[in-house]
Amino acid sequence: MKQQTRLVYSTEKGRIKPQGSKDIQQYDDGVARINYESKGRKGKGVTTISGLYTEDINLKTLTKNLKKNCGSGGSIKNNIVEIQGDHRVEVREYLKKKGIQYYNNFYLS
Repeated sequence: MKQQTRLVYSTEKGRIKPQGSKDIQQYDDGVARINYESKGRKGKGVTTISGLYTEDINLKTLTKNLKKNCGSGGSIKNNIVEIQGDHRVEVREYLKKKGIQYYNNFYLS
């Protein structure tokens, strides 16, 4: 059995944060990365847009407008916008129209 344990909760101080934890949020570079993922989603694919978490871009309104433009649902998880379904082309055109720099690593046939 391990002799050294870390203290997680104390009745005197309450919950104790680990020594290495930081509360400062890291900003992304502002270049949108458009991907399609289906792993871990029971075969259901989502279009993900990452790298957009900056001071200038409001992710909530951007996600709302993308969902409306694509005609599907979506959400924000860990500063990554997820749009249900394969909407890479629609997302790329919308970002181009809004003047947001993007990078897509998929090929259209």
